[in-house]
Amino acid sequence: MYPMVHSAYSLFLKNSEDEEWERRFAEWSKPPGKTEQTRCDNAVSAIRNAIDRSPNLKHRSIKVFPQGSYRNRVNVKKDSDVDIGVMCYNSYMYRVPWGITAEQLGNYDGPATYRYAQFKNELEQALVDYFGSAAVKRGNKAIEVHETTYHVAADVVPLFEFRGYTKSGWYLAGVALQPDNGHRIENYPERLLPSWPYVLLHYENGVAKNTNTSRRFKSLVRIIKKLRNEMEDAGYAVANPIPSYLIECLVWNVADARFAGNSWIESVRSVLYAIWSATKDDASCNQWWEVDNVQYLFCSQQPWSRQEAHAFVSKAWDLIGIS
Repeated sequence: MYPMVHSAYSLFLKNSEDEEWERRFAEWSKPPGKTEQTRCDNAVSAIRNAIDRSPNLKHRSIKVFPQGSYRNRVNVKKDSDVDIGVMCYNSYMYRVPWGITAEQLGNYDGPATYRYAQFKNELEQALVDYFGSAAVKRGNKAIEVHETTYHVAADVVPLFEFRGYTKSGWYLAGVALQPDNGHRIENYPERLLPSWPYVLLHYENGVAKNTNTSRRFKSLVRIIKKLRNEMEDAGYAVANPIPSYLIECLVWNVADARFAGNSWIESVRSVLYAIWSATKDDASCNQWWEVDNVQYLFCSQQPWSRQEAHAFVSKAWDLIGIS
């Protein structure tokens, strides 16, 4: 008799835990509230105003755009700042196939007369002139603008247009930055100019995934990001090396059918299981991509590893009571 009572009691506890996780997941799935969204929008507007008032930049061909979790609508409350790209397309950086010169491709316009270092310096000065020197801090990759009551903190990233050429002369368009100390970084956030070749990049691929999963993809990303933040706050070391961008990419690679659970906890468990299974060895995820569908998710150039992703998902799996 006692084992049966114990079994029933254990089932009661598990059901209670599931109900609590379901409540939390439902809350975590929601995008930031209207007030926080408005403060993010205000930050983007303020950066645009700073550039429009700059004597050095106002006549340049510049596009100001939100990027990262805010633009892709997967931000959570701990993502307290907004990434703002400032792309100058008077000049561009490029990459050509080995053995071919830029001149041979036919689209090359000669050496740039406006250099990236000058652009970053002028952007920094524009921000200082507009916000004040105390509110602006230059970093290796971005220029930080401090938070106010009107807008959230912003990481302003100076960018040049980037073109990755093929042997045929066609190019994949994106953006690139040159850190003060480090190698060039290329990204493909979205199709930013009408002149660019029509290719679905990060933003467009995220929208398509969200549509194909009945608008659950972005909610699941927010849930797992929030779970990761809770784990870090609780002292779980496996959460520390996992950036929010990696979580978005991991979830994006999961098959659409995995999102079709009857509850949030069912969908979360299904997605976590898919990630856990795929990251057990290199062969199972060596064809996983970043959301831009341009760069491999796990390769030697990435700041994270498959093993770190697997350890994180394994611990998350344990914490939400999966047996």
